[in-house]
Amino acid sequence: MGKFIKEIKEFEEFLKEQRENRKKVVFTNGCFDIIHAGHVDYLEKAKSFGDILIIGVNSDSSIKRIKGENRPIVSQKFRIRALLGLKVVDAVVLFDEDTPLNLIRLVKPDVLVKGADWPVEKIIGREYADKVERIDFVYEISTSKIIERIVETYCGDIKS
Repeated sequence: MGKFIKEIKEFEEFLKEQRENRKKVVFTNGCFDIIHAGHVDYLEKAKSFGDILIIGVNSDSSIKRIKGENRPIVSQKFRIRALLGLKVVDAVVLFDEDTPLNLIRLVKPDVLVKGADWPVEKIIGREYADKVERIDFVYEISTSKIIERIVETYCGDIKS
């Protein structure tokens, strides 16, 4: 199981150990609200670019600022736990800013991974990574689509 790293000092020590062991560090980030097959596929592909996969996860307050007051659906505690249960995930770090720039600056990943929907020039922190990889989405699923389907399916029942 992966490791949730709470303190910066602990995170710096974790990174130092990986570098000393010549591990290729891959970093990605996201909200990971209502984890689904698309997330799993994305993370499996991200891990294939190196030895250690570190995920920066937006805090609940960060998601509220970015996506609105009704999000996240799943709290950071449970999103982190779900990610740590995936065998490809080596470490999860929570960040409270709107972007992961400070975290990427600290990690200096060998590979920074984002979805192919992000143009390279808009990928935050790319200048701190040795390489940037973009992953195509193969599953037609997203947290927003899941929420829409739940509302369409059950909203009538809720109102009655």
